[in-house]
Amino acid sequence: MLGINGLELVVLAIIAVVVLGPERLPEYAAQLARLVKGLRRMATGAREQLREEVGPELDEVDWRKLDPRQYDPRRIIKEALLDDIEDVFKPVSPGAPKPVAAAPAAAAVATRASATVPIGPRLEAGQSAPYDLEAT
Repeated sequence: MLGINGLELVVLAIIAVVVLGPERLPEYAAQLARLVKGLRRMATGAREQLREEVGPELDEVDWRKLDPRQYDPRRIIKEALLDDIEDVFKPVSPGAPKPVAAAPAAAAVATRASATVPIGPRLEAGQSAPYDLEAT
């Protein structure tokens, strides 16, 4: 209940009696009761309206599967990374086509990049790289 244990609730009640006094305490208790009833009525009304709009599919949803507390980010990342690796290293039967790995695609990108970017002569050991003052 809001992270308050029994002893803390008793202490809060005693402080309320001392601060508010016996004359005003019943009024505030009645207001608190009306507030709680109103909040419950609104929550129930929202739940019923959602059921009317969504229909019977709402009862079929497994809400425990959607609980964010059950997710472990390390497990999710590990599964996402290992999905591709399992496909690449999966044994292939003799008649089946071989799966395409990511390496040929990377090689194609590298050859395309090397074809468009001119590469100058290699520098000798101890030679400094050229510096262009107007490039910055």
